[in-house]
Amino acid sequence: MFSVIFPGQGSQLVGMGKEFFDKYDLVKNLFKEADSALGVNLSKIILEGPKKELDLTVNTQPAIFLISCCIFKVINEKFNIDLKKAKYFAGHSLGEYSALSSAGYLNFSDTIKLLRIRGEAMQNAVPSGEGGMLAVLGSKVELIEKILNENSNNFFAQIANDNSEGQIVLSGKNNDLDKLIEILKSNKIKNIKLPVSAPFHCQLMNKATQIMKVEIEKTDFKDASNTLISNVTAKEISDKDELKKLLIQQIENRVRWRESVIYMINTGVKHFIEIGPGKVLSGLIKRINKDLKIDTINNESDIKDLKI
Repeated sequence: MFSVIFPGQGSQLVGMGKEFFDKYDLVKNLFKEADSALGVNLSKIILEGPKKELDLTVNTQPAIFLISCCIFKVINEKFNIDLKKAKYFAGHSLGEYSALSSAGYLNFSDTIKLLRIRGEAMQNAVPSGEGGMLAVLGSKVELIEKILNENSNNFFAQIANDNSEGQIVLSGKNNDLDKLIEILKSNKIKNIKLPVSAPFHCQLMNKATQIMKVEIEKTDFKDASNTLISNVTAKEISDKDELKKLLIQQIENRVRWRESVIYMINTGVKHFIEIGPGKVLSGLIKRINKDLKIDTINNESDIKDLKI
């Protein structure tokens, strides 16, 4: 029993997907469709850079989705491996959109347009330099929640990502995060300020929520038979109206990735297939359970080794 999973922001690199682009017309066609849908030469940014341009959230989100989608289609159509037989589809933050599209709930063009708008809305929700994110290592969620609750009158910070055992990411305004860092240091809790330009997945993203609410509600979601695991609830979902609501909530809410993986394992999943650039999710899952089978698909030789 396997699940197909898709990475989020941070997995991007210039030249990702080039091997597939050079070899397969279906990939070239998806790149063209992406450029046409967005009115932006995203293909050039992905294949040639510069990295600074690719790392802009407004480009990163549609770019990672495009590569994930290309690889998914190559696996299914050129290698005749039926990934639609997966028990679950899931993705981390923007990866949830890759999961939705691959599972058949959203068409390619609508998904990439939504992600461009989402990237821009999230980037602009807070003035540049005002907000940030902080990774906390080697600690339990319960302890971090306790610290946040005890200091709620002194500063505001929110758990943005519960990624794996011992890896939690928090969001907030930079001056609040600085206060939190002092408390973490006094408790000997290791933390690292992340090189991001906005405090994703917290209440400071409210402006982005309002924009995405309008966009998501007017987008045509399809009925599909595959089941998703929601970032917001860490539970399964297949109702398209509920999917819309949870996608809107996802912008300000915690990405419950650790809980999602545990839920999938507890319902019989023993094999995870990560599709897209990098291997971030595979690393997180290994920290949750070392005994699982995990495949990371970045190139053609990875596909040749894939058995489901």
